[in-house]
Amino acid sequence: MNLTIKDIAQMANVSKGTVSKVINNYKGISEETKKKVMDIINQSGYEPNFSARSLATKKSNLIGLIYAGRINVDMTHSYFNEILSSFKKNIGLLGYDILMFSNEKFNTDNGSYIARCRHFNVDGCLIIAGEEVEEATYDIAVEGLPCIGIDIELKGPKASYIMTDNVGLARKVVEYLYLHAIKKIGFIGGKFDSPVSTYRKQGFLEAMNQFGLEICEDWIQYGDFHEESGYVAMKRILQSKKLPEAVFSTSDMMALGALQAIKEAGLNCPQDIRLIGCDDIAACRYSHPKLTTVKQDKEKFGKLSAYMLDDLINDRSQLKPVFIDSELIIRESC
Repeated sequence: MNLTIKDIAQMANVSKGTVSKVINNYKGISEETKKKVMDIINQSGYEPNFSARSLATKKSNLIGLIYAGRINVDMTHSYFNEILSSFKKNIGLLGYDILMFSNEKFNTDNGSYIARCRHFNVDGCLIIAGEEVEEATYDIAVEGLPCIGIDIELKGPKASYIMTDNVGLARKVVEYLYLHAIKKIGFIGGKFDSPVSTYRKQGFLEAMNQFGLEICEDWIQYGDFHEESGYVAMKRILQSKKLPEAVFSTSDMMALGALQAIKEAGLNCPQDIRLIGCDDIAACRYSHPKLTTVKQDKEKFGKLSAYMLDDLINDRSQLKPVFIDSELIIRESC
């Protein structure tokens, strides 16, 4: 039997408003009335309609998930997939479901992220940044919807973001190489205007200058954090008159592409060129040679973003950006 709130109210001889308050655990209802209503609900197997609950509480318990950027990172990207897996687990424990928004096509009715957020009445958003992020993405933070960014600097009254300390990450790589007497170092970044790539290049150049190492422009190339672009970038480096002793790739996926280019050139890694990636995706442990990389704490990323977003939704605090440390994982490629 499909009962409504009206049916429950008539059976309990109370108003529909009283039933709604009992369902949503409002204060001001006597224990006797609560028990009478809940006994009927339990006996009848009634489950409140999602829309009715949402209207009553002004909350949907829905979190919008946005993979932002014209050059997407998405569920096929190992690094962000691991972050999302942690976020999904932790946000679920806090009582939320996830609604994924597409940026493939903006239709005329919902032509922006903020319009779609309002349409579905999401309580907040997790925004994961790719490359060439649409301006519409930043509107969410400006409009005051609670949101947490991963690798995107969000600024607004209920916005914050989480990033690895990317400057420190790159400095850590150069310092390790310098301490092992490796001074000729190349760099493969993401798109040159990507914030993450910019910070990692900044750390790379700062450390190179600190240790008095020569910076060769031919050895600084850019991709888009995916394998093919790393392959192409490494091919360009290999065309230079002299070769680096080591190359730091700012993503493991680009590093795996670079590794293929090294092999196709008839060179060996690490004997001819050492290679260091970044992210510590699972494939690093199964490549040949196994890839040295910089590990980012993806479990921590997901858990922090869930708890921070819940705090913003519930007005518990205004949160400053969080920068997470990284760890160099030494394997066979360096």
